[in-house]
Amino acid sequence: MRILVGFLGVGLLLLESGGMAKPMFQENVISPPVVSKAATSSTKGRIDFDSQIKPILASKCMPCHFQGGQMYDRLPFDRPETIRKLGKRLFTRINEENDRRLIEQFLTQSP
Repeated sequence: MRILVGFLGVGLLLLESGGMAKPMFQENVISPPVVSKAATSSTKGRIDFDSQIKPILASKCMPCHFQGGQMYDRLPFDRPETIRKLGKRLFTRINEENDRRLIEQFLTQSP
């Protein structure tokens, strides 16, 4: 009976602590380094238009904004300068968050 009560007590403590056992002395705990968003974004490589942005646009905006399409003469999406000119207005057809984030990073980097 005492063992059962002991297990229940430990179980309740784990539930209360979010399911993680907490150390008794904080000075013995090594915390992982905190990395800011600015540090991670500066360590990322340059976004390449042809290999990273153009495939996204081709999957969402083909055939109209690519060679032979109805809108190609006015808004050719195979050219980085068109995408920089449009900016975030381009997001009317691009809904995936990762694609938007990649395009935003492309837009913020210098040509």
